[in-house]
This record gives sequence, structure tokens and C-alpha cells, in this order.
Amino acid sequence: MSNPAQRANKLFVQTFGTQADKLYCAPGRVNLIGEHTDYNDGFVLPAAINFHTAIVAKRRDDQTFRAVSDAFPGEIEEWTFGEEGTPVASHWSNYLKGFTAAMATSGLAPKGLDLAVVSNVPMSAGLSSSAALEVAFGTAVNDCSQIQLSPLAIAQLAQRGENQFVGHACGIMDQMISALGEQDHALLIDCLDLDSEAIGIPEDLSLIVINSKIQRSFIESKYHLRRQECEQAASHFGLESLRDLSLTTLESAKDELSLACYKRAKHVVTENRRTQNAAWALEAGDIAKLSQLMAESHISMRDDFEISTTEIDYLVEIVSDVVGNRGGVRMTGGGIGGCVVALVEHELTDSVVAIIEQKYTEKTGLEAEIYLCSASDGAKRIDD
Repeated sequence: MSNPAQRANKLFVQTFGTQADKLYCAPGRVNLIGEHTDYNDGFVLPAAINFHTAIVAKRRDDQTFRAVSDAFPGEIEEWTFGEEGTPVASHWSNYLKGFTAAMATSGLAPKGLDLAVVSNVPMSAGLSSSAALEVAFGTAVNDCSQIQLSPLAIAQLAQRGENQFVGHACGIMDQMISALGEQDHALLIDCLDLDSEAIGIPEDLSLIVINSKIQRSFIESKYHLRRQECEQAASHFGLESLRDLSLTTLESAKDELSLACYKRAKHVVTENRRTQNAAWALEAGDIAKLSQLMAESHISMRDDFEISTTEIDYLVEIVSDVVGNRGGVRMTGGGIGGCVVALVEHELTDSVVAIIEQKYTEKTGLEAEIYLCSASDGAKRIDD
């Protein structure tokens, strides 16, 4: 974390001509299993990872916010609390303004901040760089104004801002794991009642994230389409979400649904059960069972939710050939590109890296990025 923190402090001094008061960080995340279940009120099993967004901040006496990011040098974003205006398409500051807009509608009134943002969470890779930004900012605002929001409340405000201001109808998973993550653990999150349970990741497993480097074109439109198809399926059964749909009921009404709605619902219903079983398998150290469940999850995303690609499928295939039942591997994130996650025995790590470097570029012409991760704590203030 020292490098992003040092860079953030340097950027702050260069921009504002003074030292910041405090340092905050929030992690990105990888989802081990439970894909596209969060906005269907289902179960997810993410882990916060040791890639972070760092924010250094200095409290102001007014309600003005001034923010700078090293990803966009020389560009200072400024706005007044409660007067966030309209979002600028695809602009990083939307995530900050969305948070303050959500606070305003909730009746909360923080003081303004000057802040500098530095992140090493890979962008556009499906590792929730946006949630890390929102939650780091929310943690800074909460602490500097001594509002005393819980980490869960910060996550909820961040999600509300992304839904209502940014215009992305995301579920709660990304913000919750960034706010509530625990070192060396994944969290089994029930996205209906927002309960969470820490699930230990065995010490003999490596957490590997492989960025396919596929451009995630049209991901927003496809995400919204999948969400609409899930909502249509739930509506057919008179349900608020697919959380309460059983596989038996779904299969009995298969001919009443469009093929797309049936397949999307089948993925969600079966993925919820797989996610719960995977958490229990991980906690019990039953890696063979975890391997089977992650493989089934990938097949479901490929065939029923239809969000994989030939390149992602190939990555999963070659890693699976190496690890067998001594680890699990699957696509992770929203889909249509992005990353693959693998939990494998330590002694197989070098072999996994070698097979990717040997075969993936040769097959696809793309050079994957491999991140050796560890499960991290959630957002916090970093004291000297």
C-alpha cells in the first residue's frame, strides 16, 4: 500500500500546495463464485484483494469538494455538496459525486474535502476499481466529518450513488466486500438481507487472478439486458426477484418463458445453490468439491447466462488441465471479457503461470496479466 499512498501524498502537495491530513484506502475485489446473483437478491462469495485505491484528504470548512486523480493529471474536479449537477459520460468523478448526492438525499451534510486519488486496482478488468473508489471516498468523508456511518451504510450509499447518479444498476456485492472485507477470508453475502459470514481461505491455496486483456465492449448494454431478462423471469412467477424461485418451479414452467429468460433464471437459481455449497466446501477444506462447483459455475455462465468468450473459455480450460481437482477455476465478474479466478494449491502456482504464458498468447494473440493476490481487509483509515 506504501507506493499508492506515497504517490497520493505527492500528488496532493503538487496540486494543493499543502500536506493532507489523513490517508484512506479501499480494496478491489474478486468474486470466487456467485455471478449475477447479487441484483437477484441471491448469494455471492467475493474476497477483497490486495490492490487498493488510496485517497489522501484534507478537511475544508465549507461544503466544496476538490479532487484530483493521478490517472487524469492536471484535471481538478470541483463541486459543492448537494449541487453535483449531471454526470459526465464515463468520467471518474461521477463515482465521487454520486456518493455525495446519495448523502444529500439521505439528509446527511458533511464538510467538504480536498483530496488526491491514486489506485493500483486494474481498471476495466472486472475487479471493481469503481467500488474501491466509491468506498475509499465514502470512508474519507465519513471519518473527516465524524458522521459515524457503519461500513455497511457506506457501502449502501456508494451503491445508491452508482445506481441513481452514475446510472449503473449494480448490485451491492462490490461495495460491501470493499467496505467489509477480512484478511485471509472471503465473505458469503446474502444480498437480500445483507448478512455476511467470513469464510476462511485455506493457507495452502493461492488466489490467482488472470486478466484476459479482452476489450469489454458493450458490457453495459449486455449487463442491463441480462438484468431485464432476470426481472422478466421473476415477474412471470409473481416474484420480486429470482431469489425465491425453485428449480422445480422453473422447470415446470419452461415452455411458458422465452428461451433467454429460462436460461438466465436457470443460471441464477443454480448459482445460488452452488455459491452456498462452495462456501461450505471452502470452509471444510474440501477443494475437490470446490473445484467441481467452480467448474459448474463457469459452464452455467457460458451456456445459460451466455457471458463468456472463447478466450476466457480457453484460459479456464488450460488452467483446469493443470490443477484438476486440486483447485477451482472460473470466469469472474460481469463477463464479456475481463478476468478468470483460480484458487489452487500453492505448489501448482508456477505451473499455472507457465501454462498461461506458454499457450494463451500463442492461441489468442493476447498477453494475459497474472495477479497473485491475497484476501485483504476492507476500507480503513491508515494511521502513521
